[in-house]
Amino acid sequence: MPNSSSISEFLLLALADTRQLQLLHFWLLLGIYLAALLGNGLISTAVACDHRLHTPMYFFLLNLALLDLGCISTTLPKAMANALWHTRHISYAGCAAQVFFFLFVFSVEYSLLTVMSYDRYVAMCKPLHYGTLLGSRACATMAAAAWGTGLLYALLHTADTFSLPLCQGNAVDQLFCEIAQILKLSCSKSDYLSEVGIIYFSLCLICGCFVFILFSYVQIFRAVLRMPSEQGRHKAFSMCLPHLAVVSLFVSTLMFAYVKPSSISSPSLDLLVSFLYSVVPPAVNPLIYGLRNQELKAAVSKTYIFNIHKMHASLTGVSR
Repeated sequence: MPNSSSISEFLLLALADTRQLQLLHFWLLLGIYLAALLGNGLISTAVACDHRLHTPMYFFLLNLALLDLGCISTTLPKAMANALWHTRHISYAGCAAQVFFFLFVFSVEYSLLTVMSYDRYVAMCKPLHYGTLLGSRACATMAAAAWGTGLLYALLHTADTFSLPLCQGNAVDQLFCEIAQILKLSCSKSDYLSEVGIIYFSLCLICGCFVFILFSYVQIFRAVLRMPSEQGRHKAFSMCLPHLAVVSLFVSTLMFAYVKPSSISSPSLDLLVSFLYSVVPPAVNPLIYGLRNQELKAAVSKTYIFNIHKMHASLTGVSR
């Protein structure tokens, strides 16, 4: 049996057996990828260019959009290339890079989602202290802490995973290189249990953050329901519910992927769940945040119209 030192590449899961279905999957993934790039790109551009959106909430939303771009760009391009070129191969270094960037993006994103719940809590429950508790320096510090701890976590977790001796082949039954699938290739029981322990510790941290988020929203909803103005309540819910929806989708799919009983595990179910927590959130987050946020929709429309006019002026100048 091969060990980790002799493995130079891994084999990802083939999405289809026939060439026609492979091409269909390629175009489907390409459409999702382009939609995610467009949505998150528009949000990032609108927040960066519109000075009215230079507030803590939109600062964190900008970070979230950039992370969503990184997340979907880590997983889909290789899957699309494999479907297009009728192959399953990914190099050892490429697999390690996928694991690292995926862990990095996910850990930072979840940290920022937790910080965003604190931002909403202070805005709704302690509005007089908002400028003090969430000034520009405090926001930059919290964002830097999220990115820094995410980088450290991803480095340590990736190094620990790929230090395992692998002797169960090189087939990864997944759309991308995922830690749970890499662990199945390990031939060291003690090292495997050590890495599983790290995963469950990470899930405990996720649960702890989720409890904090839920507690924050209990306080937020209590404050919102006490508002005398129906318009004020509607605006408050429009700002808070999208964030709660994103967190719920993120946590529920991720927890199901790693905590579900082995008796119901199957390659098709694992693929579906991984698709739900790695591909769907980056693609639908712009819709979730944009559909109920009038300020953001106005800024995106303004940015889009400005870019169209700029392009038209450029093309007119070239034609002259």
